[in-house]
Amino acid sequence: MTDPVINVMEGLQNVALKDLKGTEKRDSLIATEKKYQQEWEDQGLFNANAPSTTDIPLYSITAAELRQKFPKFFGTVAFPYTNGRLHVGHAFTFSKVEFHVGFIRMKGINVLWPQGYHCTGLPIKASADKLVKEVEMFGQEFERYREEQEPVAETVAKPTQREREDVTKFTAKKGKVAAKSVKMKYQFQIMQAMGIPVQQIHLFADPAYWLEYFPPLCKLDLGNFGSRIDWRRQFVTTDANPYFDAFVRWQMIRLKELSKIKFGKRHTIYSIKDGQPCMDHDRSEGEGVNPQLYVAIKMRVVEFTPKSNEILQGKLPDNAKVFLVPATLRAETMYGQVACFVSPKLTYGVYEAAPKEYYVMTERAARNMAYQEIFTQEGVVRKTTEIQGSDLIGALVDAPLSFHRAGVRILPMESILETKGTGVVTCVPSDSPDDYATITDLAKKAEYYKINKEWAQLEIIPIIQTPTSDLLAPALVKKMKISSPKDVKQLKEAKELAYKEGFYQGHMLVGDFKGEKVADAKPKVRAQLIEAGLAFEYAEPENKVVSRSGDECTVALMEQYYIDYGEDSWRAVATDYVENKDGSGLNTYSSDARNAFLGVLDWLKQWACARTYGLGSKLPWAPEFLVESLSDSTIYMSYYTVAHYLHSDLFGREKGIGNIAPEQMIDEVWDYVLSGTELTDNILAKSRIPRETLEAMRREFEYFYPLDLRVSGKDLINNHLTFFLYNHIALFPREYWPKSIRVNGHLQLNGEKMSKSTGNFMTLDDVVKKFGADASRIALADAGDTIQDSNFVEDVADNTILRLHSLREWCEEISKSQELRTKMNDFEDALFDNEMKALMQGARHHYEETNYKLALKSCFYDFINAKDIYRASCASAGIPMHRDLVFKYIRLQALSLTPIAPHWAEYIWLEVLHETETIQLARWPEVPGPDASLSAARAYVLTTQSNITSAESAQVKKLAKGKHINFDPKKPKRLTIFVTREFPKWQTECIELVKETWDAVTNMQKCSDKELSTRVVKITKVKEAMPFVQRLKKRLRDGEPAGVVMERRLAFDESKAVAAMVPGLKRAAGLVTVDVLLVTEGSKKGSDLLHGGEVDIKSAIAELAVPGQPSFLFENIEA
Repeated sequence: MTDPVINVMEGLQNVALKDLKGTEKRDSLIATEKKYQQEWEDQGLFNANAPSTTDIPLYSITAAELRQKFPKFFGTVAFPYTNGRLHVGHAFTFSKVEFHVGFIRMKGINVLWPQGYHCTGLPIKASADKLVKEVEMFGQEFERYREEQEPVAETVAKPTQREREDVTKFTAKKGKVAAKSVKMKYQFQIMQAMGIPVQQIHLFADPAYWLEYFPPLCKLDLGNFGSRIDWRRQFVTTDANPYFDAFVRWQMIRLKELSKIKFGKRHTIYSIKDGQPCMDHDRSEGEGVNPQLYVAIKMRVVEFTPKSNEILQGKLPDNAKVFLVPATLRAETMYGQVACFVSPKLTYGVYEAAPKEYYVMTERAARNMAYQEIFTQEGVVRKTTEIQGSDLIGALVDAPLSFHRAGVRILPMESILETKGTGVVTCVPSDSPDDYATITDLAKKAEYYKINKEWAQLEIIPIIQTPTSDLLAPALVKKMKISSPKDVKQLKEAKELAYKEGFYQGHMLVGDFKGEKVADAKPKVRAQLIEAGLAFEYAEPENKVVSRSGDECTVALMEQYYIDYGEDSWRAVATDYVENKDGSGLNTYSSDARNAFLGVLDWLKQWACARTYGLGSKLPWAPEFLVESLSDSTIYMSYYTVAHYLHSDLFGREKGIGNIAPEQMIDEVWDYVLSGTELTDNILAKSRIPRETLEAMRREFEYFYPLDLRVSGKDLINNHLTFFLYNHIALFPREYWPKSIRVNGHLQLNGEKMSKSTGNFMTLDDVVKKFGADASRIALADAGDTIQDSNFVEDVADNTILRLHSLREWCEEISKSQELRTKMNDFEDALFDNEMKALMQGARHHYEETNYKLALKSCFYDFINAKDIYRASCASAGIPMHRDLVFKYIRLQALSLTPIAPHWAEYIWLEVLHETETIQLARWPEVPGPDASLSAARAYVLTTQSNITSAESAQVKKLAKGKHINFDPKKPKRLTIFVTREFPKWQTECIELVKETWDAVTNMQKCSDKELSTRVVKITKVKEAMPFVQRLKKRLRDGEPAGVVMERRLAFDESKAVAAMVPGLKRAAGLVTVDVLLVTEGSKKGSDLLHGGEVDIKSAIAELAVPGQPSFLFENIEA
């Protein structure tokens, strides 16, 4: 059989992933990783339990007191959809919890880090159904498949990018692999491309097999990654697990009882082909897209053009009413209509909406209206005829609410899109920059556009007062120098400014709601138009949506069960919690994330919670429906707390430690365990679950809840994460609401978007096999931490293999060395010891703030660098390293790297340091804070060494270029270092001047810049003085304390530091001798700090020295 996957992949542009040349070091590290992963699993190290009710009876202490007495941490990620293996993007999200869990465990906190698998929804069922048909077509192993004449090719699906209509509504850019997705012709080809043997693919025609196949692979991949997960609590969703099914049943019933779930007609994204709503997880394109609700204005044609009359002749009944129906979001501006726009290039249909009532619009708009109760017969589109937009230009239409009672003309607008709205646009030039630019252009070029000029010159009447103007659009067009409708970029910006200023700051000048804020008047005008029969509601998808069945979706008005997100009182509580003004609300870790949540809360409304097709749990009161995938995944974190009591396998086929059958988990039991209702004798009798078991389950919930950290990709703010907040607020008391949500950006691979179509794609299994767990984890930590997109770089992972292996070898070798020193000194040893303290303090801070890239820098890159500098400085000074400091380094290196690279740390801990207990149970070391003077001294030493090297290198370069210099670096040489304790007089004068002219209270300059300049020119060395003064002022403006800026004292003894450097400098630079001279400005004499006595200062270089910045003189001397 021709290999269909090879055929598909041929011709695709492949991004070459990195090839590894040698794998011995990697294989050695992986062997260690496998060893410790097995030992950790055998020991059950990551299984977490609440304090038992036997030791501490349930009601003897409050939950809050228990958590305070026995601190806990509960973290989760959004569980993955199990229709494939985890990729490195999943691993990036997992790593944020994984690293935090590793650190929190080291603080002695009881950590729960569980993992489940999401199987609810359409994708698995749809894929299985495709395989059923393909097996029928091609045979069990697809042996009858033949390559078709038209070659199978990859389709790059690019979501249609449309300008955001409602600029008051928050949206997030979609990521993942949505921009490019391989779309092979057949499902079996996709399965084979995933690495599934062709002999096994037919088994996936049964949806249940997907649940058997992929979750164990997820566990395997995370285990190989070294995750600290309590696997006793894993589960799959849907009714495949009867315990979880009972949990979802309870959740939905309680939401309905709280009036959070309602039944009624609402606009929803709908697939005509599938005959049901198309939710986010049912889509191959358009995830996160919602219905956009407009009001369609009924502009009745009063007078047709001769051409349109000719086209319509005999095709409409006598006395038929024909309307153009522009869709608008701004009903409140209809008072200012002066025209109606159509595209002269588009073909419009004339559709029967009701007997003798016809709408002129695009075919796409008619298809959308078919299921919104706009047409007489639901789902039936009756097109009477077609008409070109150019044939409508000049027709007279009635404009509801417009001050131009005699009607307005239909005019051309070339920028109208067939894919947006109805293809008809009403013209309000007072408040729409696009309309103003177009109507102005039409009036200027009436002859070119073949219209009567007066049609485009109706009076523009002010209808809304804003801070800028009562004619906002003309004002913005003038201000932004927009000259024509072709100034697209400026018009887009102007539109957003106009909409926001009008909505938030505008007041009505006309109409029944004159004087009211636009935000208040907007819905009232809308309702008034609809009630009067002058308009109707119309909705369409915000952007293109395609179902997994390949159908381009519309919007339908359907009777369905929905969760009433956005209900005023519910939203107010959620908004207050996210705003977190008093610090007791939700921690989002960044203002960007918080603002994103607030934006979604501002626009998110009702959400359909049921469907008729796919996998899931049945809606309890309407079993013909299934609970949709974003509605059964909002509070499942609470299920983790008791999952191990219910079942010991994924599917609930084997009872857990509670010895409970699924049918025993009645709603009243869930009420007690999760809501803390009274445990009555009736419940005990009805459920047949022992009191002790139920109390133990209640203890697990109230101890581990609330969830301390939820990590997810930023795209889930638009739905899952906000639903997650809403549902917790509805079903639990505030004590059990989530504490924090950390969202991360999407992950690039080697600086490019991950894409199967280009080959720039790696599964977690690929990454761990290629680089090992620890190197992969370090590369993920290095990838980034912000809400912006991050980057997994293969070179980082590859280089880390060598770094880890070399460091492990060094630790092994040095720990056996008999040449280490035992007597401490106050220079090399003191500086290294202090630097380790500083790095440990920094690492701890970054771990606590969940900034893993910075934590990695402190505890890995900088820590290794500090060791290397210490080793080099000891070698330069001709002394061995200190034994205690070497072992302190090894210990701190292992401990600080444990959260990120636990396998490497475990090896060092057990095999090098010979500890008896796993490092997974070790505590973060209590290390004193660094000495600021020693930190400053170390920075001074490193800078001075670098400057000395640079000074000599400069001389070598001059010599190489043939320039004449008095110093030959190849001959015996002497270095003179000039230090001083006083700053130059001119700098002191500058500081005194700034002190005198700076107001510390207002943090502003007291005098004018001109006056300051006049005084600066009187200072000696005026050329240097002015920039120096400006630097001082900038430091003050930036908030640096005045005492630090003005009192320029060194935090260490410079003379002592330089003197301590001399032995190392002599050895490293090959110097015969080094002199250190203390000089004073203007003096020809200096003090010899090494040998004592006074010496003559002959070199002008001495004048260049300032405190903290010595100057250097190289000279040749006789050997």
